Amino acid sequence: MILILSILALALAGLFAAMCVVNLAVLRPPEGVGGEAVSILIPARDEAANIDAALDTALAQRGVEIEVVVLDDGSTDGTDAIVAARAERDGRVRLLRGAALPEGWIGKTHACWQLSKAARHPVLLFVDADVRLAPEAAARLSGEMARRDLDLLTGFPRQITPTWAEKIVIPQIFTTLLGYLPLPMARARSDPAFGAGCGQLMAVRRAAYDAAGGHAAFASRMHDGLELPRRVRATGGRSDLCDATPVATCRMYETPAAIWHGFSKNATEGMATKRALPVWTLLLFGGHVLPFLTLVAALIAGAGWAAAVSALACALVLGARIAMALRLRQSWLSVVAHPLGVMVVLAIQWSALIGASRGRRAVWRGRDYGMG
Repeated sequence: MILILSILALALAGLFAAMCVVNLAVLRPPEGVGGEAVSILIPARDEAANIDAALDTALAQRGVEIEVVVLDDGSTDGTDAIVAARAERDGRVRLLRGAALPEGWIGKTHACWQLSKAARHPVLLFVDADVRLAPEAAARLSGEMARRDLDLLTGFPRQITPTWAEKIVIPQIFTTLLGYLPLPMARARSDPAFGAGCGQLMAVRRAAYDAAGGHAAFASRMHDGLELPRRVRATGGRSDLCDATPVATCRMYETPAAIWHGFSKNATEGMATKRALPVWTLLLFGGHVLPFLTLVAALIAGAGWAAAVSALACALVLGARIAMALRLRQSWLSVVAHPLGVMVVLAIQWSALIGASRGRRAVWRGRDYGMG
């Protein structure tokens, strides 16, 4: 039995490692220069601690014409006053005060929809308030879209993870993305199912955005990183992922509780469904945790062949994670504690699925939403 499980673990670990090698080879930073003018659009709700730094880096863009539009979505911490003061000093900044949230809309989705209506430039760059742009970010993204004739270009910023919990859990985003989305196939085919992205940093041509219905097309959905690329593809547009490590940084969540709630809020729009989660559990537990369990069991039982097979599986997983960590500038703790991080992610997903089946609702930024 140990040998059978070891062989299963090796097969699943090999799948992950092979996909990582292929995806890391084709996932490149945006290389374009210049491009069309960019509207940097920032939805903000209670972001007083973040918005000044977000504006600093947005306004430091060079190589392309920009404007920066911030929508204050009912903040109570003075976010609007900070933006208003910046707008008085720099004509490139505009402050919008968000309208009341309509029935059936998600807060961020509604904010981005309003921002899109106010934008004046042909490329819309949606940026979260906790994202810090490199000085060439807008020019490189807009230029890459022009160079490759893309309608939407998105990528995950380099994730800043100073605490142990962040180091262990946050990199698991890339485990699922680079380990299981075949990027060459996604580029070769226009199927909306291959559409993927990151809502933290997403550039889209206005014409393609409007043709796809914009954020209004998925008003009740939280996972804009999946929804917008898929809608653009469904209406004939071309979307792609890039390595955004050199062009932006982001610190997503600062505490273990924030990580749990943040990963939970849109889980049921991703892997936490009745059909998908058992498959994801097989792939993630079987390919990333089982190799280490079978290795220990084989060593205790003195099962030489099983131990050798399990050791190879462990080496494949850790080798792929080391390559990912080097490329994406991740902490070494994220490699060493990789199986633990996978287990935490699976626990979050199963908790979200069970909670949704029991009618539990997601709460985010002080708003209550249904799950699933």
